[in-house]
Amino acid sequence: MNADELFTELHEYCLAHVNGDNIIKYSRYFKGGFDAYGLSQPQMNEQTKEILKRKDFDIKVLIEVSPLLMSTHKYEETSFALLLFNGLHKQFDAVSFETIAGWFKISIHNWAHADMLGMFILPKFLLKSIVAIDDFKPWLSSPYKFQRRCVPVTFIKLLKTDIEYGILFRFIEPLMTDPEREVHQGAGWFLREAWKKKPEETEAFLMKWKDISPRLIFQYACEKMTPENKLRFRKVKA
Repeated sequence: MNADELFTELHEYCLAHVNGDNIIKYSRYFKGGFDAYGLSQPQMNEQTKEILKRKDFDIKVLIEVSPLLMSTHKYEETSFALLLFNGLHKQFDAVSFETIAGWFKISIHNWAHADMLGMFILPKFLLKSIVAIDDFKPWLSSPYKFQRRCVPVTFIKLLKTDIEYGILFRFIEPLMTDPEREVHQGAGWFLREAWKKKPEETEAFLMKWKDISPRLIFQYACEKMTPENKLRFRKVKA
């Protein structure tokens, strides 16, 4: 199967399963707008499994079809690109990583797609040593806020490895003064998960930034702390 054939199959599937009620239902989760057909996540997961079972295309075809799917700017077609990509993770290589880096200027424009990348797809590149942490350095200054958000969300999976947390903390420091709310949420989420495993080390990092960083980062990072401990990270008023 070539890229055009795969695009046509997925596009026609989406058109055949339009659900107006779901569009209304899901739109409340996307403040930036929700351009969609109304497919459910289980529907997309099941269709992805059926397509992958055929084994009639490879990662090269997905690299070709992804921009076609994403250029429609429909939520589900971008989701299918991500789900299929994840399904072929055994074929990931450096080219695949660079391909993903280019997606943000096309269609990774919401938290759900960014977090699908950060939670499931991007960690595989690090855990398989296809790329190194430093390969994410350009992402820290990306003009696309969801690309920046992906960095700390991706690093959550590394917290279960033997990596030194200090390496990760130093790496995300440029995001501790990021102007965007979505990045604050991603950084805070990462720090909350780090705190669960190494509270003292994480608290030392938080203390360094408590009077500088946006409060939303600390709202997320301190979520599981006791009320007394949370008070330690209140910003000191000038």
